[in-house]
This record gives sequence, structure tokens and C-alpha cells, in this order.
Amino acid sequence: MSELKGKIDFTVFISVKNANPNGDPLDGNRPRTNNEGYGEISDVCIKRKIRNRFQDLGQKVFVQSDDRSDDGCNSLKDRADSCERLKKELDKKKKADRDLCAKIACEEWIDVRSFGQVFAFKGEEVSLGIRGPVSIHQAVSLSPVEVISMQITKSVNSESGKESKASDTMGMKHRIGFGVYKIMGSVNVQLAEKTGFSQEDAEILKQALLTLYENDASSARPEGSIEVCQLYWWQYNEKTPAVSSGRIQRGFYADHANKAEKFEDYHISWHVDGCMEPEVYDFI
Repeated sequence: MSELKGKIDFTVFISVKNANPNGDPLDGNRPRTNNEGYGEISDVCIKRKIRNRFQDLGQKVFVQSDDRSDDGCNSLKDRADSCERLKKELDKKKKADRDLCAKIACEEWIDVRSFGQVFAFKGEEVSLGIRGPVSIHQAVSLSPVEVISMQITKSVNSESGKESKASDTMGMKHRIGFGVYKIMGSVNVQLAEKTGFSQEDAEILKQALLTLYENDASSARPEGSIEVCQLYWWQYNEKTPAVSSGRIQRGFYADHANKAEKFEDYHISWHVDGCMEPEVYDFI
């Protein structure tokens, strides 16, 4: 695997129509919004989608959701123990080489060398933290979103022996009418050198972002209700480019019709003096 050429910045625009992109468990699973009414998607949610796509692309992933486990492991501890090299070193307890443990974990799982990971399990004397080079911001919609709520019922009883439907048959379902969200991120070269994140890994990350919501359909996110519309990708040859990530992300300008109902209703442009032009992938 080849070393990362230089720092990477990226921006993804996704459209959401009649779907819940990220429910808030502390608010009845309503779509996340901030105090100004703009929609939000947590960075944890976005990383989950990326990890799922890593798996679909044939990569080994450490933090797998239970319903997508592909290695027979039921917990992170089981998955860590399934790596013989890592388990052999951790079994040395206080004499274990933490740097070697981190190196083995990064070589084994792409999400560890991308996002980092904390290895700390109950009953183990060795714990270590790995800081990853890929950082993801929480996504925010380009304009305030409308949250639509619908009352739903189920047509069967949860338990047998009841003459009528149980009192728990009522429920609520929430969705966003329409919104365009902006996802921002970057890849740090110095940290990539420590975890072994390579240029090949960067290409896999790009493919994951381009297909972020493939194989992700659910009741809250019906097929086609969330899609990637544009990806901006800056691949530098320097570790520390002259233009900062902040300036790059501030270089976007977006306006839209009074009532935007599709991505084409937004007019998005980007320009920063003295910065290289990005690769732009447009799906509209």
C-alpha cells in the first residue's frame, strides 16, 4: 500500500425527501434539528454509514452493527480476540507493547486506521487509544427543515389471549419533508502516517462517500429517499496546504427558490482564491 499523497478535504451534499435521516432518541426519534430549525445528522451516524459501505466494499471493519455482523463475533471484545496477533500481545497484560497493539489493530481493520478506536475492555489490564486521520463534521441542512409527524397503529396484538387490540398499538412516525444537508470532512496526513491509512484507503473512502446510502433502506429511510447529489474532493500533494480546511468550507455559496422541493432548486457554487480546484462528482 502506498503512502497518502497529501491532505484531503471533502464535502458531500445529500438530499432527503420524506425520510428521517437521523432520529434523536431523546426526542421521540424525531429528526434532529438545532435551535434555528436547521436539520442535523450526527457525525456518529455518518461514520456508521461509512463503515457499512466499507463492509459492502469487502473491507474488514471493527465496529460493526449487530444486524450487519459478517464475522460471527457478537461484541467488540470477541472481535478483538478473533485477531490472533492482537490477542497474543494483549495476553502479555502489563508487558504488552501498546504501540505494537495499535499497529496490529490498524493493519487488521480499515475503520480503526481511518477513525481511530479505543480498546478498553472489562477485566483487561491493557487499554489503548488510537487517534484516526479521518474527521467528520456533523451534517447541517442548507436551510431550515420541516418536520412532519404522523400517528400510526399496528393491526395485531403484541400478546395472545386478548380480545381487542392492546393499548400499545398507537405510535408516532416522523420525517423531513425535504432538505439538503452538507457533510464536511478531511484526512490528516500526520495521523495517517501513524495508523497506516494509505492512498488506497483514501480511494475506498471516496467510493464509500459516493455511495453513502446504498443498502441502507429502512422504514425511516425508504429506498431512494436519501441520496448523494454531489461530492467535492480536494487531494493535495502537501501535508499542510496553504489554504485551511475552514477557508475551503467557507468557500461554498448556496441559494435556493422560496420553496425548494428538489436538489436542483439549490444553486451551489464554490470559489476560494489560491486554492486548487476540487474533483466534483455530480449525480444530478
